[in-house]
Amino acid sequence: MFKTGILSVMVLAIFILASSFFQKYDLPKSIERGKEVYTSYCMNCHMEDGKGTEVFPPVAKTDYLKKPAKTLINIILQGQSGEIVVNKKTYDALMPAQPYLDDAQIADVLNYIRNSWGNKIAGTITPEQVKALR
Repeated sequence: MFKTGILSVMVLAIFILASSFFQKYDLPKSIERGKEVYTSYCMNCHMEDGKGTEVFPPVAKTDYLKKPAKTLINIILQGQSGEIVVNKKTYDALMPAQPYLDDAQIADVLNYIRNSWGNKIAGTITPEQVKALR
């Protein structure tokens, strides 16, 4: 009886520990945190409404955000230079690398812009994805 009880407790503990690794990422909270990151680090160029300027491309209602998560993460980590086409308009402004943002901040800001201003990009970017590319 005692051995069965200990075994049951051990199995339950392993199950609880293992299930904590498979919890869904909380996208709404990520988006909320991402708004703060955007306001602090992105808004100066891409504007409060995400519509960008003549020089800096929009992040609102943009086809560019449909690129793979890996591409978007690398733009933040490594920067972007050279011509890009966003919503059929060519931009040639430098976006400096922002590797000082931590993995969670990068995931959060990308989740925010991919789900704001008319963007509805499926999927969630996680800090683990960012860490893998860092």
